[in-house]
Amino acid sequence: MISTKILLYKSKQKADGQFPIALRLIKDRKPKYIYLEYVFEKDWDIKKNKVKSSHIHSARINNLLINKLALANNLILEAESKNQILSLNQLAARIKTNRVGALSFFDMSKSYLDELEKLGKIGTKIAYQTEFNNFKGFLKSEDVYFEQITVSLLKKYQIYLRAKGDIGAKDLTLANALSFIRLIFNRAILEGEAEHKYYPFGKGKIQIVKPSTLKIGLDINEIKRLEKLKLEKGSNLWHDRNTFLFSFYLAGMRIGDTVTLNWSSIKEGRLYYTMRKNQKGDSLELPKKALTILKKYEKDQTKDGYVFSYLDKYNKQSKKEIWKGIRTANVRINNNLKVLAEKANIDKKITFHIARHSFGNIAGDKIPVQMLQKLYRHSSITTTIGYQSNFDHNKTDAALNNVLNF
Repeated sequence: MISTKILLYKSKQKADGQFPIALRLIKDRKPKYIYLEYVFEKDWDIKKNKVKSSHIHSARINNLLINKLALANNLILEAESKNQILSLNQLAARIKTNRVGALSFFDMSKSYLDELEKLGKIGTKIAYQTEFNNFKGFLKSEDVYFEQITVSLLKKYQIYLRAKGDIGAKDLTLANALSFIRLIFNRAILEGEAEHKYYPFGKGKIQIVKPSTLKIGLDINEIKRLEKLKLEKGSNLWHDRNTFLFSFYLAGMRIGDTVTLNWSSIKEGRLYYTMRKNQKGDSLELPKKALTILKKYEKDQTKDGYVFSYLDKYNKQSKKEIWKGIRTANVRINNNLKVLAEKANIDKKITFHIARHSFGNIAGDKIPVQMLQKLYRHSSITTTIGYQSNFDHNKTDAALNNVLNF
């Protein structure tokens, strides 16, 4: 049970001599104070716990005190009627924002998805929307509060996902599903909608481990075979091969950055752009091979036009349209890369992202990791080290051969 009281909090005083009028909340003998207004001690009626009429703003302040106290008591009664566990931090957050009722998991999720939409992070929003819909389906659309998201519930959710035919038992899918719930739970804690003691993730609870994936890139000879393919100029295969190679020449530039590349970003043989994924800006000198590809498109260039034509039919002012165009381009290029791989006698699976893996594979240990971080546009060198470890096998190969050299 949480108790409430309005009082003049004399343990804290402003420099001008005023004291805060506080709404005191007590639960399990632990108090929490919410400061509502400041007055001098002479203006406070200690018997009636309100501001004296001699104060110029007594009516307004006393009305505020009555409303805040009533709101606190209503929130407490509502939580009790629903058998909800209400912490002091949760109660204080709702009182401060004049919000009646606790925010549920669905409420927090929808708020976050709306936020992503406004920020133009359409791809992320759609991915998380899928995770939200999966959890909602598991709950049979019955909303839950954060203290109800227990280890037991999440274990049942894992079983549900493994048994689901269209998802199966893929560890990465399970990790992504749980990561979304953890993300929303963390936001709820920050916003005072959940207490950390109910947090179902971590040591001894639900631990999320994303499985490592095998990253296989093309080697030098395979890249050369792609370069030498004789394709009909202007065909989709011709364009998609050029786009893939351009990405590879720029250390595996991501699909979104490649197809949204503007001519205005290229000045005096240098490329200036901001990566869409982490908003990290950079400038790179364009390699000769990249410049050769650009020359194939120079006659079609306009100052603010795209270098590659995948997004020409989409509304540049609409982030949702641009995202749709990027996704469509990725599907087309990936389909044609299968054809190109067959023509070039490459038996590896090739997607647009393999351009990045190919650069890492060929770079190996030839380039200092600090330079690779800059080329990849990674925010952290730890990310670069982890990524590059997928391709640099020289030391482990040598160690294995040394043991077996008898």
